[in-house]
Amino acid sequence: MTATDARSLAHDLLQRDDASLVALLVARGVSPTVTWSDAFDAAEALLEPASAERAVVTVTAVEADALGAAIRGAEPEAIAAGAVRDALYARALVDPDGIPYPAIADAVRGQVPTDAAAAAPATGAPADSAPAPIADAAASRDAAAAEQAFASSGSLSDILHTALAAPLSRIGTGALGATERRRLIESGAVGDADAADELVEIAARAGLLAGQDRHWLVTAAGVQWLRTGTVARWTEVATALRAHLPAAVRTSAGGWLSLDRWAGAHPFDPTWPQRAHSEAALLRRWGMVAPDGEAPRWAAPLAAGSAVDTDALQMLLPTEVDRVYLQNDLIAIAPGPLQPQLDVRLRSMARRESRAQASTYRFTPDTLADALTAGETAETLRAFLEELSLTGLPQPLAYEIERTARRHGTLRVGPDWQGCTRVTSDDEALLRTIAVDQALRPLGLVRDGADLVSRSGADTAFWMLADARYPVVAVDADGARRRLDRHRLADEPPAASDPLAVYGPLLARLRAAQGSDAEAAWLGRELEQAVRARATIVVAVRLPDGTAREFTIEATGLGGGRLRGLDKMVDVERTLPVSSISGIRPV
Repeated sequence: MTATDARSLAHDLLQRDDASLVALLVARGVSPTVTWSDAFDAAEALLEPASAERAVVTVTAVEADALGAAIRGAEPEAIAAGAVRDALYARALVDPDGIPYPAIADAVRGQVPTDAAAAAPATGAPADSAPAPIADAAASRDAAAAEQAFASSGSLSDILHTALAAPLSRIGTGALGATERRRLIESGAVGDADAADELVEIAARAGLLAGQDRHWLVTAAGVQWLRTGTVARWTEVATALRAHLPAAVRTSAGGWLSLDRWAGAHPFDPTWPQRAHSEAALLRRWGMVAPDGEAPRWAAPLAAGSAVDTDALQMLLPTEVDRVYLQNDLIAIAPGPLQPQLDVRLRSMARRESRAQASTYRFTPDTLADALTAGETAETLRAFLEELSLTGLPQPLAYEIERTARRHGTLRVGPDWQGCTRVTSDDEALLRTIAVDQALRPLGLVRDGADLVSRSGADTAFWMLADARYPVVAVDADGARRRLDRHRLADEPPAASDPLAVYGPLLARLRAAQGSDAEAAWLGRELEQAVRARATIVVAVRLPDGTAREFTIEATGLGGGRLRGLDKMVDVERTLPVSSISGIRPV
């Protein structure tokens, strides 16, 4: 990097408006808290070798071709005006005329293009896979992708249900912990650890899961997603995945490039081929591309930049059902994939035991009690199941509902007039049991007449009693039942920060430091650097008679508006007014 390069870039930075300057800083990964004093600091930092190398790693294959063509000669040529030149200029890789900065050219020359084929697994079909007959290839591809789409949608649903019951822990990198992977595999939500990791990543990109503290939590959007149909579920996630694809593999129309081009999309980034492979794996996991790397019929418009062909997808998915068979052994059998909103409610009162096109759900006293605790009543349970059942409500299930409901609610928890939590019941023996239950000691329950009172919150007391399997219901101050939901959802994400506001102090500092005379500011900076280095420089001076003269000076001091130094040609000390100096250059 030469002083001239930095000076030119500094001048260019100051000519940019705030929005484009902030976009450059973001693209180059500049921290808003960087300690630059002025635009010259900024220019020097952006052109230093380490920064130039980091910037070059981000260029796409098309940009790399343009840069390479421009710098192959002894002197860099200008890149033709167009989208590529605009993209490079926006990141300060080329000057306003499209000529690569020497520091960038040096960084490009120092890079070895990645051998994409050797660095990453293939993105297309496995090499040993036999091609399908041409006539059957499209049908086979669509069938395989549809099966994958259906299976992944169901697995992701199970992951969200699991996370609602108990948040998924994550390690420092954000990935699932080994224990959580095992939990998901053992529950039947996923088949292996790769599926768990990929589906959690997919859910995060779609906004269905959010990392908070050291957990993955379901978002409000995730809860809503669970209640939508399979096609709508798949479409919502697929659209989000496309939006999150790196720009280097996106097309100008908004779709994505053929997978066989992904590995070389960032030719100077040694980590990119593996990242490309991981990105392609997410699309395969969600059925957006088939095993051979091609988009199935319904996703082809998505790959081209438009919307999903939902009709084509629907034709290949199993038909969702809205009825189940209720059996005398307290098992419900769905003869096909149950409509999601029905599945969600059925899971609140029964434990699902198998997941397939014909799923089974088992009712137990505990699952029915959980439903009652969550706000159901015997009447709402019967009404829902009678409407859902193809076989009516079996007598054993009806009996179990009534038996559980009779016992449930004998214990009531709610706030009282004193600001305490009051536990009441008509069953005196039950209250005595609770009063001595060591598991409930944290509540600090004490007698107050016929009731028990606690300083803990009513919700806290309710859930502790519910977890201890007491027949408890929540009530308000008037004694009316109220419904509680203990699911811990992710906090709503904070509003996105305005980059202009984030970088505002830095922008103000860069612009204010220049004043009205950028040339004078730059000259002062060069003189200070020369003095610090005791460098020998050629100083151009305007004489009073209008002529110019050059002095070869070893710079030794600067102050009071004057440059001091040893004139190397005549070996005498000189003092030159800074106001008369028109420029300097190294010897």
